Amino acid sequence: MATDLGKRAKDAFVDDNFALALDLYTQALDVEPGNADLFADRAQANLKLGSFTGTLVLCRSPNTFLEAVEDANRAIELDPSLTKAYLRKGIACIKLEEFQTAKTTLEAGVLLAPGDSRFTKLINKCDYFIAEETNGLPKEVRRNVLPSTSSPSSNRTTTEVVNGSQSTPVLPDLVKEVTNKPQYRHDYYNTPTEVVLTIFAKGIPAKNVSVDFGEQILSVFIDIAGKEQYNLQPRLFGKIIPEKCRFEVLPSKVEIHLLKAEAITWTSLEYSDKKTVPQKINTLPASKEQRPSYPSSKSKIDWDKLEARVKKEEKEETLDSDASLNKFFQEIYQDYDDDVRRAMAKSFVESNGTVLSTNWNEVGSKKVESTPPDGMELRKWEY
Repeated sequence: MATDLGKRAKDAFVDDNFALALDLYTQALDVEPGNADLFADRAQANLKLGSFTGTLVLCRSPNTFLEAVEDANRAIELDPSLTKAYLRKGIACIKLEEFQTAKTTLEAGVLLAPGDSRFTKLINKCDYFIAEETNGLPKEVRRNVLPSTSSPSSNRTTTEVVNGSQSTPVLPDLVKEVTNKPQYRHDYYNTPTEVVLTIFAKGIPAKNVSVDFGEQILSVFIDIAGKEQYNLQPRLFGKIIPEKCRFEVLPSKVEIHLLKAEAITWTSLEYSDKKTVPQKINTLPASKEQRPSYPSSKSKIDWDKLEARVKKEEKEETLDSDASLNKFFQEIYQDYDDDVRRAMAKSFVESNGTVLSTNWNEVGSKKVESTPPDGMELRKWEY
């Protein structure tokens, strides 16, 4: 029961129905109150509701962030090794501008996941805000650089204090708006069963590439020392099968294979609110697929039918003179046994074509003399 509710909650979350996801997670926790993962996931739903700027703007209030902190605390109590609970509590505390608490939580989380750069980036932001609090940085500026729970790479906003018509930059590069050209170009293409995403990053060590697959979310991180981290975290056009997805780091690119949950053509890599009718892909096995037809292709010939037609024509053919006679002899010769055939051959050859006998007993023991037809005489040709 709790598993089913949790799955439905994840589906609602992927569909951006965060209020429904929150309700379903609550129902699941009523059934299984000791499930740390459910508390951590409900914390994420609360974070989404608190940060949502769409039609559910009325839900945006500090209460959702407080509830996210409470859920994350409960998840940590139940499972102290659950890293996502520390991450979500840290983000919720930053949203509440409790930077010291956020930093302490994130430092505990990074000990469990030393390679996760999300923790270190948020810790650096906490350090900056803690330092700025002493110098009286306006709250309006701090709110503009709070981390987003939807896409760390795309939801940073401008960091300026606006006074009338003037604007003055006040934050360093750490929290500046990401408006530059992406560090690496990427492209994708469809096959009947998967989408292949290519990130054109040359000479990247495999150990510096991290790829996480969700049901409809992809997270790609490329972290090179001395360079800005590359993040690609789109909500995908369609659902995928995470456990069957894979990636490969090649000398000139990173190639990611996303196995489709449904055989449709992706018209874009990222999900869109626009109503589109997915185009189904023909996925018949190769043995049943029809071969491509080209204008110059010859039509298929039924050889059995052609052979039957030729035989019929031969049977019905009317021949004249010698051709007709030869055909008659061939048919006789073909239909008789070996003795008759020998008699016919011997009598015809020895009589110079004047006698054709089918009685082997009669012609087998003697030479068959030539017998010309009446009114004709036998002559020998001299060479």
